[in-house]
Order: sequence, then C-alpha cells, then structure tokens
Amino acid sequence: MLRFPTIKLRGSGLKIKKVTIHGFKSFVDKVALNFPMAVSGIIGPNGCGKSNIVDAIRWVLGEQNARHLRGKQMEDVIFTGSDGRKPLGMAEVTLTFSNEEGQAPARFAGFTEIEISRRLYRSGESEYYINKVQSRLRDIVDLFADTGIGTKAYSIIEQGQVGWLINA
Repeated sequence: MLRFPTIKLRGSGLKIKKVTIHGFKSFVDKVALNFPMAVSGIIGPNGCGKSNIVDAIRWVLGEQNARHLRGKQMEDVIFTGSDGRKPLGMAEVTLTFSNEEGQAPARFAGFTEIEISRRLYRSGESEYYINKVQSRLRDIVDLFADTGIGTKAYSIIEQGQVGWLINA
C-alpha cells in the first residue's frame, strides 16, 4: 500500500498528485503512482522499493549528492540490469503537482497541474523539464522557493520509530 501526505507547506497549495518513474534504480519499467489527497505514507514489505520512491522524489526535486540517494555516483540511480534484464541507458522521474488552488508562483498560477521531470543518461548528461519544457535545475529550485518543497522537505518515519513518535 502506498501512502503520501498532501504537501501544503508555507501557504503553498501544491499537492503531489502523481510520480512517474522509469529506469530509476529498481524501477526498470515505467510505473505511475497516483496519490489521492487522503494518503499519508508508504507502506510495504522489505525490498519492494519504498526507499527508491522517496529517492526518486528527492532526485527529481534536484538532489545533487549521490550519497543522499544511497549511491556512490549519480549514474547509480540508472537501472543497472538483472539476471533477466539488460541495463538501461537513462533514468527519468516525473512529479506531477496539483495546483487547483492556483497558489503556485505567479508564472505557474494559471496551471491546474505543474509537472517537473528529470532525466539522466549514462553519458552523465542530465535534463530538467517544467511542464514538458526543457529547463535548468535553477528553474526548478526557483519554482519551489518559499514553498517548503525541496530535496529535504519530507520526513521518513521507519517502522521502529512509529511507537516512539506516538509516545513523544
């Protein structure tokens, strides 16, 4: 079962609506995860890709340090192959936000959805997109400035910490 919080931080009306992952870590095939507004966490057995989903979100938001994505170099996020599958040459993650309240920065306030994407090729070439228009990392960072959304704007509460959190 997948659950995600509604992201509504510092007055922002942006909410995660969907994440699409292809070729990123264990997600060799294209997977689209839709998040209803009442969802609040990622739940599943060990090895099902929960941490890779969080890494994918952090990565598309602009994470530049491979160690923060549990890798040694950035190319480690590209699917490296398995017994039955060849390695891929590219990883891509797209994060779709709902902006139904129109509270995105002025440049995007008229859009009901805002989509950001990031691609990385084995050559090391990286591409960023906002609403399918090629952009710079700086444009993505600027889009989320003062919204509270960014590479460190989420919390991971592990299974053993739930009881501790409730007692606190």
